[in-house]
Amino acid sequence: MPESGPSSPSKPPAPISVFLLDDHEVVRRGVHDLLDAEPDLTVVGEAGTVEQALIRIPALRPQVAVLDVRLPDGDGVSVCRELRSRMPGLACLMLTSFDDEEALLDAVMAGASGYVLKQITGTDLVSAVRTVASGQSMLDPGATTRLMARIRGDAPKVEQPPGLSALTDREREILVLVSEGLTNREIGKQLFLAEKTIKNIVSRLFTKLGVERRVQAAVIASHAMLSPAQRPAAAPESADGPARH
Repeated sequence: MPESGPSSPSKPPAPISVFLLDDHEVVRRGVHDLLDAEPDLTVVGEAGTVEQALIRIPALRPQVAVLDVRLPDGDGVSVCRELRSRMPGLACLMLTSFDDEEALLDAVMAGASGYVLKQITGTDLVSAVRTVASGQSMLDPGATTRLMARIRGDAPKVEQPPGLSALTDREREILVLVSEGLTNREIGKQLFLAEKTIKNIVSRLFTKLGVERRVQAAVIASHAMLSPAQRPAAAPESADGPARH
């Protein structure tokens, strides 16, 4: 019986590709050097503006985008929302100097996988990138706890918000999908309706509810329309990081 030759060694997995968006060059260089020093991470591109990021990220197709929340020509949350509509598999990690619960909820609604403060240690930032790349979420625990406490505490237990009773069944259905973080395009695909039709319905239900932003409508939905099991909750931390939102 012929002897089989030695098995060829398996190739190591390809490193996680990362893109950086921050308007401060010093911050970008520091994060770049930090991540590139890890054998399983590689920075494939950088940008200092929203315009640059929306061109370069789709072209480079990274697995993770580390996005600054506040930028001179826009904000990282809008970049996240736009990129996620075009690249659903992209994991967006929001990096900010501001401990802002409103921005955290905006980021989650936009489809971000993580939200951490720039005061984070280098080791924790590396861990956060790995966590979101693996499909889990990484939310700053302090901001998350305060946000969820505020959402739960602000909601009346019995009384419904004004205008909710005036919504049609279709508007209620779309409001629930808005609260889950879906874009107009994604809602249209799910309901087999044109994106423009969804946009018109969303505008109409916002008027009825007396709100101007998707995040405000999402809070109303989580208070008055979703069961406790469906409402957003702060995930318990584990060795593997918080559960994905």
